[in-house]
Amino acid sequence: MTGQAGGSGASASLVVRPVAAGDREAWAALFRGYRDFYEKPHDQAVIETVWGWLMDPAHESRGLVAEIDGRVVGIGHFRRFARPVIGEQGFYLDDLFTAAEARGTGAGSAILARLAEIARDEGASVVRWITNENNTTARSLYDKVATQTPWVTYDLAPAE
Repeated sequence: MTGQAGGSGASASLVVRPVAAGDREAWAALFRGYRDFYEKPHDQAVIETVWGWLMDPAHESRGLVAEIDGRVVGIGHFRRFARPVIGEQGFYLDDLFTAAEARGTGAGSAILARLAEIARDEGASVVRWITNENNTTARSLYDKVATQTPWVTYDLAPAE
């Protein structure tokens, strides 16, 4: 997807594309920012693990980056999931994050729009994600582009 980003009034080129090996440093900085937002401790092992997943074409995790004028300012991680009750597959958006200075430029919206295109092109029936109830900035975007569901999320710890 290519379009125009608003921001500070200057016109900028906005592109969303698959994450590539050359994006590692910019991706890692954004991923650390995402983890900071959710108050996760800095852990280089997590960064290495997730980057390895994204660079492995056999792994289920995939990544997109948003660039403005060639600078990576946003990331999105997603994967396919089965929907047995309806016999279809969907995409699950695990992570979406934009640099603070890029918020309001359309980078997050562009990642979501590109993911919707990928879902269409690959025959997925839905793109689904969760967010923190208090994440009001992101939710203002999500409420514009998607439908909030009535589903309640639970986490079950592995047996000891």
